[in-house]
Amino acid sequence: MVLAIIEHVEYPFGKGDLTSDGIQWSAEADTVEADTDTAVETVTIKPPALGGLIEVEFGLTAAFRAVSSATADITLKWQARNQGGDWVDLHQPVTRADIGTAYVEDSRSGRVAFAEGFDSLPFDLRLVMRCDEAGQGRAKVKNSSYVRVKYAAS
Repeated sequence: MVLAIIEHVEYPFGKGDLTSDGIQWSAEADTVEADTDTAVETVTIKPPALGGLIEVEFGLTAAFRAVSSATADITLKWQARNQGGDWVDLHQPVTRADIGTAYVEDSRSGRVAFAEGFDSLPFDLRLVMRCDEAGQGRAKVKNSSYVRVKYAAS
């Protein structure tokens, strides 16, 4: 029996000291080996009450750059999974060729269809990047990134 349909919104990234412009970022993460996935940040989305997922909407922004190379290519993707399960890609990988050393922002947003491995609460969310040059990829996640979950509490 469904007791209520609940909407829960989280802003799980980029917390810390207040800023004059309101923009905060997660800690920077760097790649080590070439062509190897590196998790930039991983969070768990766990609303105060649990229930059956109806809909999940994401609004996710991250910034990427090379540490010192003008020719590094960075590939990024957001992933989710039922807590402790296998990762499911939320979109096709996106490659930024010759990204340079200035941060470039990338946003991904919308509602996603559930898939095997990503269809229940709580769930984990992460940003993954890889770089074609060793030690050159760097990324961070913006505090305006959000996750909106609609679910049926029972």
